Amino acid sequence: MSKELVQALDALEQERGIDREVVVEALENALKAAYKKQYNAAQNVEATFDDKKGQMTIKQVKLVVLDDDLVDPDTEIPLTEALEINKAYEPGDEIRFDVTPKDFGRMAAQAAKQVIVQKMREATRQAIYDKYQDYQDEIITGEVERQDSRFLYVMLPGKQEAVMTQGDQMPNETYRMRDRIKVLVNKVDNSLKGPQIFVSRTAPDLVKRLFEQEVPEVYDGTVEIVSIAREAGDRSKIAVYTHDADLDPVGALVGQRGARVQAVVTELGGEHMDIVEWVEDEAQYIANALNPAEVTDVIFDANNEQSVTVIVPDDQLSLAIGKKGQNARLAARLTGFKIDIKAESEARDLAVEKAEANEAADGGDQAVVEETQAPVEPADDNQAATDQED
Repeated sequence: MSKELVQALDALEQERGIDREVVVEALENALKAAYKKQYNAAQNVEATFDDKKGQMTIKQVKLVVLDDDLVDPDTEIPLTEALEINKAYEPGDEIRFDVTPKDFGRMAAQAAKQVIVQKMREATRQAIYDKYQDYQDEIITGEVERQDSRFLYVMLPGKQEAVMTQGDQMPNETYRMRDRIKVLVNKVDNSLKGPQIFVSRTAPDLVKRLFEQEVPEVYDGTVEIVSIAREAGDRSKIAVYTHDADLDPVGALVGQRGARVQAVVTELGGEHMDIVEWVEDEAQYIANALNPAEVTDVIFDANNEQSVTVIVPDDQLSLAIGKKGQNARLAARLTGFKIDIKAESEARDLAVEKAEANEAADGGDQAVVEETQAPVEPADDNQAATDQED
């Protein structure tokens, strides 16, 4: 067993990358616990494993105390007895006695086996966690395995199972066993039961990673995807930007005859893509975000810097708002502004009403001023004469 154990430690260190000292420490703790359990020992004991020879020993540790101070013979030894062993001992020293049982080999082998199995399991879990932690926020292709009321289970490369919550499943997709799908690894938990990997088909970053696969300019950073607003399975808005003045960032994502964007649309089951250019001018960016609607004016709220009113031609109002408010909602998410959309005619009517209200207010204020400035008549003629003489 000793030779086999040393070989097992070598294999763990070389093949699994498990620190030899960590295994030896765990093994010594297991041997100590096994000894105390088997022999119902109350002593203070130490387990030692020689990882070169494969030898295991149990030693009882006793503290040297003055004879009159002896309280617990299981953990203490009187000075007179200690001096019989070695005349150099003093109170406070520790003496170790070998108490390794003759039949300890079988018990030690069982403890060693449990430790090695446990360490291998821990190492496997850690390796899986480290591997998929590196995949976080990246696309990986998996195979649909099964589904229950909570999760869709996807088998990833390496026979590692991942789970997809209902909120991460596309509402326009039906998943069947053995379907191969691209998913985004959006969370990796290292729980007591082992690593659990969560994947998604609805995360906005999935759209970004798909464009990185289809568009070299996005992959190498020439074109940057600044923001994505997504209602998975239906529509996404993507804001793009480039430092290259000779490059059209929107055209780069669309591709020749729409080939690049169509590849992403196909992968996402027909999800519509609105690609707009990000610009520093916030008013222009907001106007771009409301594409395909035309925008006449963007008015910022003086009391709320993140709120704007957007004016559009009357015939563009429904297009700007979109079906069930989707276009306006996605534009707001994309830009980070609260957007209130008004038709030109409505904006004109509101402007007229405001002007009339201001005129009425100004007229009332003027009347008050005139009344205040009216001459005050003297109380009588004598008083007036007195004022004149003064």
